[in-house]
Amino acid sequence: MKVPLHIVLARRARLAQIVEQHRYLPVKELCLRLEVSEATLRRDLAALVQEKRITRTYGGALSEFNDRFPSFRERQNQASPAKRKIANAALAFFEPNRTYFFDSGTTIYAIAEAFREHPVTPVTVVTSNLPVGEILASIPDVQVFQLAGQLLHLQSTLLGETAQRSLEFWKFDVAFLSAEGMDADGIWNSQAAIVEQQKVLISRAGRSVFCLDGSKLRKRSPHFLIAWPDVDFLLTELSSQKLLGAGINLRETQFRQPAPKTSPSEAKVPPSPLPSDGDDEFPVHIL
Repeated sequence: MKVPLHIVLARRARLAQIVEQHRYLPVKELCLRLEVSEATLRRDLAALVQEKRITRTYGGALSEFNDRFPSFRERQNQASPAKRKIANAALAFFEPNRTYFFDSGTTIYAIAEAFREHPVTPVTVVTSNLPVGEILASIPDVQVFQLAGQLLHLQSTLLGETAQRSLEFWKFDVAFLSAEGMDADGIWNSQAAIVEQQKVLISRAGRSVFCLDGSKLRKRSPHFLIAWPDVDFLLTELSSQKLLGAGINLRETQFRQPAPKTSPSEAKVPPSPLPSDGDDEFPVHIL
């Protein structure tokens, strides 16, 4: 049965609105939102591309996300001291003969920089973060693999359904993950495609380590990622009191600090919970 033209045009207007709001969405999610078949959706996308209302990408729709969101280089100098603290604490998670995932984002890049100064080898690294791959590939006995996927050049990351499928080849001992916000409910991120990719990562990682500096506190992004009871680790420079003030209620047994400074090969995740009384102490929240 032929659908009346006014219904088709209304659906396409709704599709353009959704893409504009969320910047990037995979085809499957768009089908669910609009309750249409993949074939119908692809026809609608093609029509919107012809009208120059969206930019079409393989496996999804991208609407100026790469241009509107602050670039990797623009974000690199934001909250730099906090990122360095997080990066140094992250070294405690590295052990030889393990497989690690490095997510997109500048905090994760800071971890790669810290690891370059204090490498623990041999290890295997998989990443969606192009600058991270460049740093780590130069270290002897570090095998680096980049995800497949849509390249967002300003964000220096790989994204989309192809990237998600390429994750299915891997199991990770530890995944270092980034996000755009955290509040009492949990952790949030800016794009549906990023959230989908991170959910796949979490399912394939023995430990998921979220690395969030204080600028992310009390912030919500458009897409909810994960609630606190389901988070393995949170690395942040914030004190437990500041987290509690934001409604993130961590029990004392969930609150730990990084191990004392030792040689990287001796670094371990700290075994005993230690409360923090101030921002000068750098906590590792283990949930």
